[in-house]
Amino acid sequence: MSSILKNFNKYRYLLGELAKKNIKLRYRRSYLGILWTLIEPLLTMIVLSIVFGTLLGRHNTDKAFVGVPFPVYVLTGRLLYSFFSSATNSAMKSIRANGAMIKKVYVPKYMYPISGIISNFIIFLISLIVLVAVMGFFLIQGSYKANINPYMLMSVFPLLNLMLFATGIGLILATLCVFFRDIEYLWSVMLMLIMYCSAIFYFASGMKGATLRLVKFNPLFGIIDNFRRSLFGQHMDFNLAVYTWGVSAIAVVIGIIVFYKKQDSFILNI
Repeated sequence: MSSILKNFNKYRYLLGELAKKNIKLRYRRSYLGILWTLIEPLLTMIVLSIVFGTLLGRHNTDKAFVGVPFPVYVLTGRLLYSFFSSATNSAMKSIRANGAMIKKVYVPKYMYPISGIISNFIIFLISLIVLVAVMGFFLIQGSYKANINPYMLMSVFPLLNLMLFATGIGLILATLCVFFRDIEYLWSVMLMLIMYCSAIFYFASGMKGATLRLVKFNPLFGIIDNFRRSLFGQHMDFNLAVYTWGVSAIAVVIGIIVFYKKQDSFILNI
């Protein structure tokens, strides 16, 4: 472990440069550039709020979210899911995308998936400006009375949990994608399932039985739910927090082990 940390410290500047490069490449041919980080979640929030809030209706029986405007509820879930989706996809494709560099120059291979996750996390943090702005709008409008208290500071922990979870899954996917190209298509389907089981645009409190158990089995749901609870001034669900942190830790351990065992074979398959 000490040798891994020393190696990581040695190449930390390269990690920063790779993260910068990923951000620049993402918006290279866009006229609005990084402004899309703010515009895209806002437009998505409006569409989801209209479809699921106005046309299809909604029913909330969860006391933690009473009084929270539906657009704010949707946006919190959409932002966290969007980061998880983009971060894991970026990590998954990172080794193959940098195959030419891997063949020519020695760089610790884990730098590529990690830099992809970090760059997406930076973009995600910037997009949180939209969440603050939307919450501020409803506060000024008077339709939302924020429960401001120390619980709101705890919202940092679900975000760290999300970062850890995305890192573990990203390392696993990065390894699998080198040897099994079809994993990209399978993961896109899996992401769709994860999205529908994350309670982004509906309230899990209205579910019962097997359906509710399936939703709670999804670690991303627990992370999003605890982020919402803390952000809206409520205490987090302790059981969900233990479960999501445990799953994230296991994912990271598995990801590191699998990645390090297979990394020497990457060059033969990219």
